[in-house]
Amino acid sequence: MQVSIACTEQNLRSRSSEDRLCGPRPGPGGGNGGPVGGGHGNPPGGGGSGPKARAAVVPRPPAPAGVLRESTGRGTGMKYRNLGKSGLRVSCLGLGTWVTFGSQISDETAEDVLTVAYEHGINLFDTTEVYAAGKAERTLGNILKSKGWRRSSYVITTKIFWGGQAETERGLSRKHIIEGLRGSLERLQLGYVDIIFANRSDPNSPMEEIVRAMTYVINQGLALYWGTSRWGAAEIMEAYSMARQFNLIPPVCEQAEHHLFQREKVEMQLPELYHKIGVGSVTWSPLAYGLITSKYDGRVPDTCRVNIKGYQWHKDKVQSEDGKKQQAKVMDLLPIAHQLGCTVAQLAIAWCLRSEGVSSVLLGVSSAEQLIEHLGALQASLLILGMSYWAVPSLPLGLAPFSLPLIAEAQGEKKGRYKTHAEYLKSGP
Repeated sequence: MQVSIACTEQNLRSRSSEDRLCGPRPGPGGGNGGPVGGGHGNPPGGGGSGPKARAAVVPRPPAPAGVLRESTGRGTGMKYRNLGKSGLRVSCLGLGTWVTFGSQISDETAEDVLTVAYEHGINLFDTTEVYAAGKAERTLGNILKSKGWRRSSYVITTKIFWGGQAETERGLSRKHIIEGLRGSLERLQLGYVDIIFANRSDPNSPMEEIVRAMTYVINQGLALYWGTSRWGAAEIMEAYSMARQFNLIPPVCEQAEHHLFQREKVEMQLPELYHKIGVGSVTWSPLAYGLITSKYDGRVPDTCRVNIKGYQWHKDKVQSEDGKKQQAKVMDLLPIAHQLGCTVAQLAIAWCLRSEGVSSVLLGVSSAEQLIEHLGALQASLLILGMSYWAVPSLPLGLAPFSLPLIAEAQGEKKGRYKTHAEYLKSGP
């Protein structure tokens, strides 16, 4: 429970903020806030000093459950939320660099995208040491340096796990966390990142070593916060418990996939962690790798990322029987989007923003025009707020989330652990 200390006299009267900061105000009778004629604040009729002020613990009303404090940026309309229950404020829409920066799009296009994002109030930019073999970080760093934006005005996140081919260049050992982060900072041309994510759990590294290494890089000023990516709920809880046991720094958020076809973790498991230990969510792929846009419609356009070398696995997924069924279900969203006056993509992104405990939804775009379209999700979310449509997108798709007890995960679920770099690439950001 959050508490505040209020000084009281006889009846434990709570004082105003002004009184606590500036001291008691003189009363009409010349005393220090006492009744008229009461001298120096003594009780009426009391000639001597009154009873000593006592300190009482007064409960502070908690914030409504599941509600993230939200504010609107001046001139941009962007919404800002706390990162989990930390004090860091991030835009509810962030910009990811997977596939695009340093790979699918040119540096000039990347600069246009980043500029539009920043000018529209996006302050969260996400990357990873492994994206495009480090080129994504270099591209992002070069753009930030050329723009000259105040470092305090944006949030940079990077993820550590797959750094190189050597055994010591991957995983979550203390060695790779420290050396990998320093390598990222060199490519980004920054003195620190705001958030460092552990990109996958590592069964080969003790949890205490991971938490101590994350605490070390934060204490050294190389990062300000740390989080997890694709970790199980039980693993996140273990890291939190380890931090509390040894007076270390716990994670503040989990980065997870979330869209209309992937709902269980963000909607059923992470809210429990948010309420219990304050771990929020940064989600990615709100459009299911572009599937929830109706652009495929039975075919694969030549300009899609599925045609990029190394992403045949994604093309196979889109063209599979399950992929075709999902494409058919996406068409059921068209009437809803039409009624709301938005695109299917805007509807899908707005739907992700409503999930409990979600601090930010990462967008992946290949052009500034595409980003501007996706930013329309902010208006779409406002249209939906007062309506019953929050649950509607899941109804025609038949995708109500389900979840097993967390103890089942603790007893042996090993999803999200990859042995090779190739397996990692097939799994998304």
